[in-house]
Amino acid sequence: MMQQVHGHEVLKMMIGSGKTYTKQSLILEITQRFGEGTRFHTCSAENLTAEQLVVFLDSNGKLVHQQSGFRTSPDLMCQD
Repeated sequence: MMQQVHGHEVLKMMIGSGKTYTKQSLILEITQRFGEGTRFHTCSAENLTAEQLVVFLDSNGKLVHQQSGFRTSPDLMCQD
């Protein structure tokens, strides 16, 4: 059975790391942390790959762009 992880877990991972990410470095870290076959869901989307999740988070304003990449913030997480 394929593992399903909520996108909040990825945001928590990002916050906890304190890192600034590029799209590729975030996809790599998600894959390393949660596994290659893992699918992600959010409050409004399901069955996303790591790459699709990053695109989704970006398009929904969950990533804060900086000169060196992007981060996230706890106040950008919806309350579930």
